[in-house]
Amino acid sequence: MFDHVSITVRDLDASVRFYTQALAALGHVCCTRDAQSASFGPEEAAALYLSARSAAGAASAPIHLALRAATRATVDGFHRCGLAAGGRDHGGPGLRADYGPSYYAAFLLDPDGHNVEAVCLGER
Repeated sequence: MFDHVSITVRDLDASVRFYTQALAALGHVCCTRDAQSASFGPEEAAALYLSARSAAGAASAPIHLALRAATRATVDGFHRCGLAAGGRDHGGPGLRADYGPSYYAAFLLDPDGHNVEAVCLGER
């Protein structure tokens, strides 16, 4: 459904560090980077864009990003790498039976408090 998502962040460097490490576990890379923005996704197909908030700009309200993972081990890696990159735990890897019988996910808060989830909907 979505082509891309763009969010505004307070500290671009901190956010780039977090997303570079957390998304690497999902197979995504930093596709572009300049002084005011960065993008992430599969190489040559950025889908997540970060923009530095201007000093006068309003803070964006925290959002929820759910990113598809191929395996449960990938979800585990996302959570581990995201914590190592300064993310805050918002729900460790595990089954979420209230979402579905095979809904395996982990949740992190990024440097701006955005809720970033990796989810595997399969049994592996």
